[in-house]
Amino acid sequence: MPGVVLVVGSYNQDHVWTADQLPAPGATRLGTYASGPGGKGFNQAVAASRAGARTGFLTALGEDAAADSARALADDENIELLAEVHPALPSGTAGIFVDAAGRNVITVAPGANGALSPAYVRAARPAFAGADVVLAQLEVAPEAVLEALALARDSGATTVLNPAPANAPTSPALVALADILTPNETEFAALLSRHADKTVDADTLHALADDTLHALCQSLHPATWVITLGGHGAFVSHPPGKQRGDHDHAYRAPAHPAQPVDTTGAGDAFSGALAAALAAKPDAPFRDSVAFAGRYAARSTERHGAALAMPRRDDLAG
Repeated sequence: MPGVVLVVGSYNQDHVWTADQLPAPGATRLGTYASGPGGKGFNQAVAASRAGARTGFLTALGEDAAADSARALADDENIELLAEVHPALPSGTAGIFVDAAGRNVITVAPGANGALSPAYVRAARPAFAGADVVLAQLEVAPEAVLEALALARDSGATTVLNPAPANAPTSPALVALADILTPNETEFAALLSRHADKTVDADTLHALADDTLHALCQSLHPATWVITLGGHGAFVSHPPGKQRGDHDHAYRAPAHPAQPVDTTGAGDAFSGALAAALAAKPDAPFRDSVAFAGRYAARSTERHGAALAMPRRDDLAG
């Protein structure tokens, strides 16, 4: 029987321009344009659903065409949508530029996402009570994320925080409510700078010794950390006595082979798939869920787009 994942986060309408190279300041490049659904929250909800979980998605929307699209897409993806409506605000949007190597730069306008209220989250308490895993990110109001993770803890759900984007505000109280954290290199370096007054080069983070990286993780918060390292795979760090079925307290998970065309949403694919795997098999070794999430995220990079690029379980065969 599939587990239940509740994702609390953002919905954005993505506007994507693809060109051979990313434009430098002042430069103009010819390319192609496409629009589609995105937002870290919705990306992760689609990933969790397509990875096999019964999925709910709690978000905030405006009263516009993007909101209508969000409702229709959630229905198509078998996602239970819980949306706080803010008529005076637009739904979130994102401008994304992608180059021929699949690299991207993104600007996000939060719109209604920034107004998701703790009161609306509290009113959705029954959804938290039925969840095995609650997954959140930081593209909505931080007070709402704090409320969501606290409710999840009270309900006995496993809490997963993807502390993204890197420049989003975090607090020790917010980080302390996470059982599992899934930053990428840049996000982890930002957390170290913000909460531990330590400077680490995100580009060389993967080269740190395992013991050093493990100590940095646990100095921030005694939880399970999964740092995604792109082509260098992922690093897992568990706190003492809470190794989630793993033999090792810290280890590397290798990257899975892929032929990437667009890395937009790869981190969201990883977090959503990890949540689905944990909800389905909470007693399995944690490294099994990490391996599934890595394979899922790698496959997501082989398609253009964000939410709609998320693979289905059958796509992982072969």
